[in-house]
Amino acid sequence: MRVLIVEDEPYLAEAIRDGLRLEAIAADVAGDGDTALELLAINTYDIAVLDRDIPGPSGDEIARRIVASGSGMPILMLTAADRLDDKASGFELGADDYLTKPFEFRELVLRLRALDRRRAHNRPPVRELAGLRLDPFRREVYRDDRYVPLTRKQFAVLEVLVAAEGGVISAEELLERAWDENADPFTNAVRITVSALRKRLGEPWLIVTVPGVGYRIDPTLGMPGAGEGRG
Repeated sequence: MRVLIVEDEPYLAEAIRDGLRLEAIAADVAGDGDTALELLAINTYDIAVLDRDIPGPSGDEIARRIVASGSGMPILMLTAADRLDDKASGFELGADDYLTKPFEFRELVLRLRALDRRRAHNRPPVRELAGLRLDPFRREVYRDDRYVPLTRKQFAVLEVLVAAEGGVISAEELLERAWDENADPFTNAVRITVSALRKRLGEPWLIVTVPGVGYRIDPTLGMPGAGEGRG
């Protein structure tokens, strides 16, 4: 298990981190909201432990962004805000658990393990198509047992195409499902991302362009160059 601790009290954060390591739980520490967002952008965590009152973007804002990302990452709010209204607002933001300070360290560990078990039961299924193996939980892709490193955007596009099981997905739908709401509908980002994704996956090309319609994965693997020559 890998946990992100967002806590602006250095001694407490370090104590939690060191204690979790003794429990075989890896932990990274962010002392402010900006650092937390940076770590979330470059690392994959199983659980986020958030203090609500931190410098920069608040713990509440971090929670909102985690929920909006669709990652399904469980959130445990660890905070001194102990009124019932505080707890209610925390759960409304998307928290999965709420522990108030001061707390017993053993209780924190038990709650983290409970969240991890719940998360494991909710793991999305691994999808396989045309020699591809896509694991949405681990965010890993293999082609014929060869690991394929992808960017987050490439993974998001491939996930949509694999889920369609050979059906055609329009560029507009890909833009809607793999980009945020601020994406320019006239951008060529989809075409560029699909082209880069083809190259990452290697030959024979799996992603076929259906002129004027969209993209699909060829379940038969196609011939070398299939789809690439058509866009």
